Amino acid sequence: MTDWQAWQDSWDRQQEWYLPDREERFRVMLDVVEAVVGDKPRVLDLACGTGSISARVLRRFPGAASTGVDLDPALLTIARGSFANEERVSFVTADLTDPDWPAALPHDSYDAVLTATALHWLRGEPLRALYGQLAGLVRPGGVFLNADHMPDESTPLLNAAERAYTEARRAREKAAGIQDWADWWRAVAEAPELAERAVERFAIYGNPADGDHSDGEVHPVAWHTDALRTAGFREARTAWRSLTDALVVALR
Repeated sequence: MTDWQAWQDSWDRQQEWYLPDREERFRVMLDVVEAVVGDKPRVLDLACGTGSISARVLRRFPGAASTGVDLDPALLTIARGSFANEERVSFVTADLTDPDWPAALPHDSYDAVLTATALHWLRGEPLRALYGQLAGLVRPGGVFLNADHMPDESTPLLNAAERAYTEARRAREKAAGIQDWADWWRAVAEAPELAERAVERFAIYGNPADGDHSDGEVHPVAWHTDALRTAGFREARTAWRSLTDALVVALR
């Protein structure tokens, strides 16, 4: 019997090494969901990975239901294993760059579409196209939230100070044994229950041990809010931010 919760925990630890305020952004995300659509939302967990957002949605909102969508076969295997006995969540395999990907979803609309640290995998034009599709999936009065890397290049001195601080923190924690992205994927590739899915995953995205895991782009907050309004959302603004990341909310 595979301990899928152990894989979830290791994923969280690895992500928190990069994002020490990860839980805070999830909390703010769900605060906005409750404020806008209530405590029984139908959620689309976009680029869901192992189901991190879905887990927190179900824990906070007992009356919620969540659909996770992703293309990564290894992460989806962990997600499906973790939620095997949970009727409130389902997972769908789909490529968000495929224009027809919404056809794979079990519902035509959602109260909230949520995503975190994922859409920087896409370049600008595919992301604009995705925002247009999401405007059709979020019900009128519903909400979209995207937490991701959204740098502000207008403060180079602050940015340099943050980079130096972060590099020192990560070096200390790495020396204490924390797994980084490449370490975590090496462990996945060596695990009998995930090795086959890892081969499939590396064929799609490449092996993280070979270098940077993403060929996408990062954009400042204003780029995202402008793109969301152009896509058809009525309002868009920042709900939370750090020196490097932000949570953008858009109201349909």
